[in-house]
Amino acid sequence: MKKILIVDDEPNIVMSLEYTFKKNNFEVFIARDGQEALDLLKNKLPDLIILDVMMPLVDGYATLEQIKKDERLNHCKVIFLSAKNKEKDIKKGLLLGAHLYVVKPFSIKKLVDQVHELI
Repeated sequence: MKKILIVDDEPNIVMSLEYTFKKNNFEVFIARDGQEALDLLKNKLPDLIILDVMMPLVDGYATLEQIKKDERLNHCKVIFLSAKNKEKDIKKGLLLGAHLYVVKPFSIKKLVDQVHELI
């Protein structure tokens, strides 16, 4: 079973993504900010991380920078899911190493398809 980590501080998004990915036979882990995600990644090795940019404590960009330093997570794909839709924000996310940058609002069906394509 593929493992996915959802990192977002918006409860409605977390709930709908968790429900959808569980329905699609993923094991789902949840973190509500970057620090919680980094703590969780010490013990869990997901196949893919869906990462919000604007979060309390540690934002998505800083979280991805830390993820990239951990060799155990080299196999892990990262998708930014953010309301930040300016070209510079998207470019920054991809330069940091994200495999995809999806802008909110988004199609959950399309996101599931994109996740399947990545892994």
